[in-house]
Amino acid sequence: MNRAAGRAGDPGLRLRLGALAAVLLTLWAYAAVLTARDAAGLVRIRALADTLGQPTDLLILTLQSERRLTAETLAGAGRTRDALAEARDRTDGAVAPVRAFTEGHDPRLLTAGAVRGRADELVRQLAGLATLRSEVDGGRLDRPGAVAAYDRLIDTAFAVYGPEWGGREDELSAETRAVVALARARELLAREDTLMSAALAGGGLGDDDRRRLVELVAIQRYARTSAVAALPPEGRDRHQRLVESPRFAGLLRIEDRLLRTAGADGTAGMGPQGWREAVDPALSGLRDLVTSTARGSVERAAPGAALVVTRTGVVVGLGLIAVLVVLVGWARAVRRRAGDDPASPPAATDELFLRLTRRNQALLHEQLTLLGAMERRERTAEETADLFRLDHLATRVRRNVEKLVILAGGVPARRWRRPVPLLDVVRGAVAEVPDYHRVLIAPHWPWTLAGSGVTDVVHLLAELIENGLACAPEHTTVRIAGEPGPQGCAVVILDDGPGLDTAALADANELLDRPPPGGPPTGRAGLHAAGLLAARCGARVSLRPGPRGGTAAVVLLPPGLVTPATPSGGGVPPAHPPASAVDGGGLPTRIRPPGAVPPAPTIPDTLATTLRNSGRGPV
Repeated sequence: MNRAAGRAGDPGLRLRLGALAAVLLTLWAYAAVLTARDAAGLVRIRALADTLGQPTDLLILTLQSERRLTAETLAGAGRTRDALAEARDRTDGAVAPVRAFTEGHDPRLLTAGAVRGRADELVRQLAGLATLRSEVDGGRLDRPGAVAAYDRLIDTAFAVYGPEWGGREDELSAETRAVVALARARELLAREDTLMSAALAGGGLGDDDRRRLVELVAIQRYARTSAVAALPPEGRDRHQRLVESPRFAGLLRIEDRLLRTAGADGTAGMGPQGWREAVDPALSGLRDLVTSTARGSVERAAPGAALVVTRTGVVVGLGLIAVLVVLVGWARAVRRRAGDDPASPPAATDELFLRLTRRNQALLHEQLTLLGAMERRERTAEETADLFRLDHLATRVRRNVEKLVILAGGVPARRWRRPVPLLDVVRGAVAEVPDYHRVLIAPHWPWTLAGSGVTDVVHLLAELIENGLACAPEHTTVRIAGEPGPQGCAVVILDDGPGLDTAALADANELLDRPPPGGPPTGRAGLHAAGLLAARCGARVSLRPGPRGGTAAVVLLPPGLVTPATPSGGGVPPAHPPASAVDGGGLPTRIRPPGAVPPAPTIPDTLATTLRNSGRGPV
């Protein structure tokens, strides 16, 4: 930075540092919230499994048993009354932990969302269980009505499970949903068991019972197959072994026979004991499959959980320390410039400021890397969009930081050794400006840019693009295209703003050609920076009237900086170049959302008109 711009009393410097400090803290806070949210999600899942998941699983099993025995009792099997009383006691014992969950206040469940509300609804409905039993015992409720009441209770218990039970990782969430779906398929088999047990206790299947049985078997088989398809490979293998084992074979034979045979003939020769011998192993096998698959998912998620916790510690702890170090360093540099440390020579102060800014640049690079990983991991479109906006903000902050390094006379750490396609350079510049969706880039860019000039040209074009966006109405576009010149090539940036009069154009071009050493004039910081950047990389920049009343910024890149790309494609690196930056940072890319702005006229024609009027290139 030039000496005048960095004098002690320069309020602009303090303002810029204050703005950068605020953005740094905002970026750190957002990243900390995102990583802490992942860790909190893992804690929540574990707490839900311990305090509500296991009690709910047990409650569902006891309600299923009580439902079946109730149906058998109402069907005329008086010998089941003692077993029904025992089943009711087991259900009452299973209700207590669920009720305790709704009455407790576990701090690990602050992110549990609507789980508590669904658990409260389950407890509220369970309060009517005594009335249901009384109506059954008093003969005021028939078998279909009693079974339907138990079905509703079990459905409410399953409703306790929701998105809060899955992690933010897509794979873990999918496995969680598959396990719950498999448990629901087992519930359908338990309903089939209730219907068959009651029918055998009452003398056989009636027409209504048989129709209901056909529906249950078809739905149960489909639901089980769909749930298994979403399981991990080992879960699918265990299911395959289960259905091919003797534990399941007896049930499948009976189901097939019931589906093929009309009327009561399907149950001929079958008693309650024979049905129990067929269905109990199948129910037990499905229960074991659900349990083992859930356990396997937890074990696979354990390494990822450790990584999440570690990453949270790094971002929240070390990230905050790094931010504070940078901010404290900035504060010291400003105080020294203000004369608090008269013994510190100006050159040493400038070097300190440069080192701190470069440290800030490294921090931003780590921040962008983390944001990129989060964008790939996030699941919902809304979260991904928020991360994308934060990534764009961090990219713009990196531009400001690198500009400070450049204007201070230093060289940014992010630089390239090999040539980069000029199209990628232009895209990188567009990525560093607000309202990038208003920028249209022509498709034809048959040049590569020397790696040594990439950073300067990116920032140079970004300054001019941002200037065009600021001067043009919000509903218009800024258009960028390249054109061969007598020497090198020209990059033309066209806007549809009101344009500049002759005097204003002359002043702007004078500023671009000869940036004053004392700092930019008021309101001309962007053009001042563009002039300095152009001088650094050997480019020439001029502003001219645009063909549609706006302004055209023409950037002439010399032959030593750009070279034509090989037509065969051998000399053109891919769209995302393998050219290695010293610090590993690549050129960002922003894509204009479809329909964000109306299409603009064809760029090459507009460019040719501009060059013809300026006399700067062939047409």
